[in-house]
Amino acid sequence: MTQPVVEVPRVPAPGAGIARTLLTRLLGAIGVLVAAATVAFLLVRLSGDPVALLLPPDATAEQEATLRASLGLDRPLLVQYLDYLWGLPRLDFGTSLFYDRPVADVLLERIPATLQLAAAAAVIAVVIAVPAGIYAALRRGRAGDTGVMAAVLVGQSTPAFWTGILLVLVFAVQWQVLPASGYGSLEHLVLPAVTLAIYSVAVIARLLRSSLIEVLGSDHIRTARAKGLSTPTIVVSHALRHAALPVITVVGLEVGSLLGGAILTEQVFSWPGIGRLTVEAIGNRDFPLVQAAILFFAATFVVVNLIVDASYAILDPRVRVSHR
Repeated sequence: MTQPVVEVPRVPAPGAGIARTLLTRLLGAIGVLVAAATVAFLLVRLSGDPVALLLPPDATAEQEATLRASLGLDRPLLVQYLDYLWGLPRLDFGTSLFYDRPVADVLLERIPATLQLAAAAAVIAVVIAVPAGIYAALRRGRAGDTGVMAAVLVGQSTPAFWTGILLVLVFAVQWQVLPASGYGSLEHLVLPAVTLAIYSVAVIARLLRSSLIEVLGSDHIRTARAKGLSTPTIVVSHALRHAALPVITVVGLEVGSLLGGAILTEQVFSWPGIGRLTVEAIGNRDFPLVQAAILFFAATFVVVNLIVDASYAILDPRVRVSHR
């Protein structure tokens, strides 16, 4: 009598579920970028005809037609769109109408300044917000908590451009300890980075406080206290790790927001980054340059979100188990 064959269920390899999820997110990210590129392509063409800005007021109709043909603006809109999409995988964004240079070259000159500003603002935001959030959570309902939350509310309610102007008036005009504008040294970086970081400090501190208060009331924290562990040990080794997941999500979104919010900050401080370049390109109706700048900001959000998703599996074992 033959024994029945028992099929052993196949156990997926560790990390296979996570890789599949990240692949799905990656495909979705590509779709988001295509959608952003399409919206940018359509919106910039609603702003007007760039030929009128590139030619003198007394230009003839023949000159306008010649310039429009040389720029490829006389072709059907669908042909322009397909040609634009075809160049994106090759990082061919066309030629800037204003600078008469490849758009990629113009962007590469400005990207380091924007990344430097956003990175400095992100560091300032995390360094200030994390201790402030922990301090407020440990002193819930006390004067320290009230003071931190009041400062956070002011920071979150104040427009960045107004904060920048106020900092210029105090530190550059009245006290004359920092330059009001410019680029090239650490002193030039301080005011715009602080201006850009204030809103992110408020968002991260508030969320960390709320998340920590919830975690500090859980059973495993009460068990740790019953074992006689000190408050710093409990916060750093137990509570902070569990409270970090929603905070990491917000930090990732804030990194993207810092790059997008740099538009106003770069204008206030004459910072030569992509934000200021975008404003100039919009004023010049430089279609290819505006499209590439919008796509850069969209790609930044997408990449940051992918990094946040990948970090979940490292910080929370439950995420790894759920994807198997």
